[in-house]
Amino acid sequence: MLKRNDLIVAGALITLVVYTSALSVLASVQTSKTFSNVGTVRAIGVNVYWDSGCTNPLSSINWGVLEPGSNQNVTCYIRNEGNSASTLSMYTSNWNPSNASDYMTLSWDYGGQSIDPNEVIKVTFNLSVSASISGITSFSFDITIVGSS
Repeated sequence: MLKRNDLIVAGALITLVVYTSALSVLASVQTSKTFSNVGTVRAIGVNVYWDSGCTNPLSSINWGVLEPGSNQNVTCYIRNEGNSASTLSMYTSNWNPSNASDYMTLSWDYGGQSIDPNEVIKVTFNLSVSASISGITSFSFDITIVGSS
């Protein structure tokens, strides 16, 4: 027959074995986190929309998950909200992290044509990611589109 101290030691040993086994199982489970970006779009003198009917305003772009060396396209529609013909310019700012702009390039297929008042044009943005990007797991930046007469 086991003494009381032996039972306590045996119980503690069983508890330790169960606890260690549980930690081993939990340690082998891997988790991952995918980060995506939402970039703000600002428009001056024009408005930007998701649809050609200009009913669904675009205020941000979710680029999704991007791999090194990849490109992602997003199409939108820009309407001249002013009273005179305009040409567009586009620039980026507020990159986070600040060195993300060293590895990513935003371009668009706007050809520089004049846009009449209330005219809508289709524009595709292209975000290119350098194959040599490293150390950046999430990013954000702002896009500003300016309509000038």
